[in-house]
Amino acid sequence: MPDSRKKLEALDYHSDGRAGKIEIKPTKPYSSQRDLSLAYSPGVAEPCLKIQEDKENAFKYTTKGNLVAVISNGTAVLGLGDIGALASKPVMEGKALLFKIFADIDVFDIEVDNKDIDSFVNTVKAIAPTFGGINLEDIKAPECFEIEERLKNELDIPVMHDDQHGTAIISSAALLNALEIAKKKIKEVKVVVNGAGASAMACTKLYMALGVQKKNVVVVDSKGVIRKDRKELNKYKKELATSRDINTLEEALKDADVFLGLSKGNILSKKMVQSMANDPIVFALANPDPEIAYKDAKAARKDVIMATGRSDNPNQVNNVLGFPFIFRGALDVRATAINEEMKLAAVKAIAALAKEPVPEVVNEAYSSRNLSFGKDFIIPKPMDPRLLVAVAPAVAKAAMDSGVAQHKIEDWEEYKIELNTRLGLDNKLIKNMTERAQRKPQRVVFVESDNYKVLKAAQIVKDENIAIPILLGNEDRIKALIEENKLELDGVQIIDPKDEVNKDQRYAYGDIFFKKRQRRGVTQYEARHKMRDRNYFGSMMVESGDADALISGITRNYPETIRPALQLIGTEEGVKKIAGMYILITKNGPVFFADTTINVDPTARDLADIAVLTAASVERFKIRPRIAMLSFANFGSTDYAQAKKVGEAVSILHKEHPDLIVDGELQANFALNSSKMKEKFPFSKLVDRKVNVLIFPNLSAGNIAYKLVQEMGELEAIGPILLGLQKPVHVLQLGSSVREIVNMVTIASVDALTRKK
Repeated sequence: MPDSRKKLEALDYHSDGRAGKIEIKPTKPYSSQRDLSLAYSPGVAEPCLKIQEDKENAFKYTTKGNLVAVISNGTAVLGLGDIGALASKPVMEGKALLFKIFADIDVFDIEVDNKDIDSFVNTVKAIAPTFGGINLEDIKAPECFEIEERLKNELDIPVMHDDQHGTAIISSAALLNALEIAKKKIKEVKVVVNGAGASAMACTKLYMALGVQKKNVVVVDSKGVIRKDRKELNKYKKELATSRDINTLEEALKDADVFLGLSKGNILSKKMVQSMANDPIVFALANPDPEIAYKDAKAARKDVIMATGRSDNPNQVNNVLGFPFIFRGALDVRATAINEEMKLAAVKAIAALAKEPVPEVVNEAYSSRNLSFGKDFIIPKPMDPRLLVAVAPAVAKAAMDSGVAQHKIEDWEEYKIELNTRLGLDNKLIKNMTERAQRKPQRVVFVESDNYKVLKAAQIVKDENIAIPILLGNEDRIKALIEENKLELDGVQIIDPKDEVNKDQRYAYGDIFFKKRQRRGVTQYEARHKMRDRNYFGSMMVESGDADALISGITRNYPETIRPALQLIGTEEGVKKIAGMYILITKNGPVFFADTTINVDPTARDLADIAVLTAASVERFKIRPRIAMLSFANFGSTDYAQAKKVGEAVSILHKEHPDLIVDGELQANFALNSSKMKEKFPFSKLVDRKVNVLIFPNLSAGNIAYKLVQEMGELEAIGPILLGLQKPVHVLQLGSSVREIVNMVTIASVDALTRKK
């Protein structure tokens, strides 16, 4: 894309719609005069007096405990330099956005038009009571060192200059892992640092805190090697000066183990990289152009372990891996500082996470198939959702252990759940289902095993002991895909229904099918031939007890997948029609939608049956169903047939299933808003009960609703789950992600286990 186009897009992004990138939203009701009187005058006086009595009450009655100030004077903005306080505001707003989306921390960005150290420090101190933490940003060296040090000493809340410590923390994690891969000891490695700004200084000091020996460190600035005999060195450079007789970067790099660049692009040559020790570690972190291009470093040395600040290269050193989660942990224990112990805890947590199996959601986000610990993966990706629960608790615990925490966390597992809940990542349903599946994994047939996503999902459920996968398809093709994608599926059963090796089993299944369908126009030959189709063969495996559940549909249309199951397995006793259900994972727990996939225009009787089927399925998840029968009307407010049939369905349910918590017909807003429900319809069975099941009046409404909610609400949807079949058969959405397949297999495995019980 041309530079002019990029510039225009950037300007449009910041100006379209509401200007800027952040806004403030109320967290309390404000629609009535009573609300406003509580929010401001006279109601606001009460919390004010409580805080006057005890300043700790500010954490109870205000946003202080979750509010960070991102503060800059604009003297060292990105690669733009001293552009002034006002011009730095887009960057500070961007930082605010990252705090919110990665750690649910609220931010006020504050641009201070002042370069004087004393005046700047006094300004920050004066506004500090507003905040639970201070993130200093884009302040030039050496002033930033003194500003941070003074604020840390004079304030009782966490203060961190992210330009210094953010890169230091992330690159330190990368360094630990790179050294492990290179099989080098940190106390023995020789390190060359090119750059002597805030970030370079902080990185060097943290490396030494981790074990790098000062005698093995050489720092180079724009004038050459920082030597003890150089004149006019400030006190910060003097601390890192070397006594070695070297003058240039080229000299310093001979036999060096580590290069850290925080300077400018293209100053490191291939020849310099070739002069380094075996398995050299090169962190070229200048942006947008690194000190040496990734491809050039790799061309110079095959054994190089390379990191940059760019997202289009492996091993991106990105501060977003650290600061949101560090502040999250610090705020949650009301730390009075961010100390060395907390930084080191963050380093080790980030480093450890890179060694864990990578979730498929991360692979998909970065268009990769098998990210795993190694030279091209020494630190986690910024979009890894596990960072929050890996780093924040580590930082919080370090704050407690080092004595700077004012609040203690007692239950760490509960704290991790709370962290996930903050970002809508809490998935107790899937977590609980996974634990249940792992107790006794069931045999699940994967019909479309000649598909990478299906095979990856099979590997995951096998590795996590969620299910025992059985793969259907051409064995050579499946094995080639496994090898091509470096998947680990050793020992997993592969069956090709078309292979002559399986002829006896195919014929046996065909004969069973013939007996079931011989009076419906199916001949024995046709029945046996049908078993060459994987959906038929897989369904018969489940029906005959050779497997416990079936998963299909990622590449086939819905009817093609369901038809074999209906013909071979059939419906549960008393069930005349099957239905489809989706689970929407929300911040407030799962919500079940039905029917979203099968019945186009159900009758009142059908709707009642769908509700009963859905309730039974929800109960298998150990959840008490509370059902709203949805319509465009409320409790007989219209005579239209579409609304009346919903009311009739409710009457059937109240009569035949009096213990079921169900009511309607109801508009969706009333169903999901307990206050509105209680105000307008106090007689309803759903009053003071949180609705978790929504039954839609027809397929159009249900299908459109779940897809809208999924896309606009950015919620995770699990399904469709088939209701009413005698045995577990579940159909995937066309093009399902690996995560969605794994979730469906988890549900199928638990479904099979529950039915056996």
